[in-house]
Amino acid sequence: MSTEAVSHPTYGNWRRPRRAGLGPLGLVGTFVIFGGLVATLLASLISLYAAIIVFVPVVLFLIPLAIRTQDGRNVYQLFALRVGWWRRKAAGAHLYVSGPLSARPGGRFRPPGLLNKVTASEGRDAYDRPFGILHHPQRDLYTIVLGCDPDGGSLIDPDQVDVWVALWGEWLARLSHEPGLKGATVIVETAPDPGTRLAHEVLPRIHPDAPPAARAVMEEVVDRYPSASSEMHTYVTLTYGNPAGQKRRKEDVMTELAIRIPGLLSGLVAAGGGAAYPLSAERIAEVVRVAYDPAVAADVLNARAMEGGTGLEWDDAGPAAAVETVNAYQHDSGVSRTWMLTLAPRGTVRSSVLRGMLEAAPGTRRKRVALVYRAIDPATSARIVEADRRSAQFMATSGKGMVQARAASEVRAAEQTAAEEASGAGLVEFSLMLTVTVDTMEELADASVTVRNLTAASRVLMRPADRMQAAAFSCTLPAGILPWEQTLVPHELQEAL
Repeated sequence: MSTEAVSHPTYGNWRRPRRAGLGPLGLVGTFVIFGGLVATLLASLISLYAAIIVFVPVVLFLIPLAIRTQDGRNVYQLFALRVGWWRRKAAGAHLYVSGPLSARPGGRFRPPGLLNKVTASEGRDAYDRPFGILHHPQRDLYTIVLGCDPDGGSLIDPDQVDVWVALWGEWLARLSHEPGLKGATVIVETAPDPGTRLAHEVLPRIHPDAPPAARAVMEEVVDRYPSASSEMHTYVTLTYGNPAGQKRRKEDVMTELAIRIPGLLSGLVAAGGGAAYPLSAERIAEVVRVAYDPAVAADVLNARAMEGGTGLEWDDAGPAAAVETVNAYQHDSGVSRTWMLTLAPRGTVRSSVLRGMLEAAPGTRRKRVALVYRAIDPATSARIVEADRRSAQFMATSGKGMVQARAASEVRAAEQTAAEEASGAGLVEFSLMLTVTVDTMEELADASVTVRNLTAASRVLMRPADRMQAAAFSCTLPAGILPWEQTLVPHELQEAL
């Protein structure tokens, strides 16, 4: 290994999961084409006209399956997305009003959409620290939220960064051994610093007899510093489900999770997460409340600093009103737009590839970057890597020229993945979502330009979550919403399509 490789480690070797079936047709299209050929041959025994009558509908059905967008969706999926949006809009589901003046029972400000049925409880972990747990009754899932303050990469030796990355990979690999874990999300939220914390730290410490000049300097620092600084928060959500065919009480689930939390936190600390801690039910409600209404961020910080807490409950963490449009989501004092990952960085990357995307963006009220992980159990991981290895070898032996050169690279990547999995490494599916919140609809255009610049610098391709902005907004909140658990189509069939 060269000195350059040691001093500047690179990472990568992620690949998009291969779709089952012939080319872009997918598994359903493959069954249709073979079934159509058999039916056409049988019909040709009757007459040529009968064969044409059978063959033409099969071709017309397969053409929309073969046409796919850059993110891999076919014409039928695009049409279903638009039909779903039209139905929601016709039923008024894109509008949400809560509170005492709304028609909803209870007069509370519950979060809308995918979070409307969620309930919050609180328990104590093995160190007697309070932690909140969110229950998703539709899927019978339970979510805990961990907070951490990462050390960052500034003035850190590359060797130390490499160790942190390795330990983070080990922590992700451990997730596949977590009983009942359905998925995990890492959310990095940035926003302009309102200066509340600095004011509470500095102003009470100014001595009454301090010289006027010194007092003026400190007050000016408190007044001007927030305009050039930002606050950053990192949350890790872990969502668990019950084993198939089993029904457990919430108290039993809370007891089991309370035992697991210290081990999960120690893994985060070792991976460079800094001070890690579980979030209480009140803190989770505060984060969601500020996300829906960014204007109250300073008030929430003031209440937490002056009174030790806000007393906010989950049932009051939602917006008073929200409106979903094709390409935006309006909620109380903010307007948001969410983007989804379509292509991860190709080739090798350095550890700082996402640094620009994670830092605060000028001109935005709040920004959240969510990395969604779906851990795969060891048995399934072995089957997947071996299938990819055989597929890559087949492509390498059957291609020519440039196709064969690319296939040879696929073989090397597949062999490396198989060797790492055999040595104990974990296999996870991941995606990335980014939500930007501004004050008005007019500012969204500038925010979109900013996001394009950030994604280009990070070498990722993303597209707006049009016609599903409300659901995508919920997925970037630390509330445990897993996209593959919120669809009527099973995940395995989604991969086939």
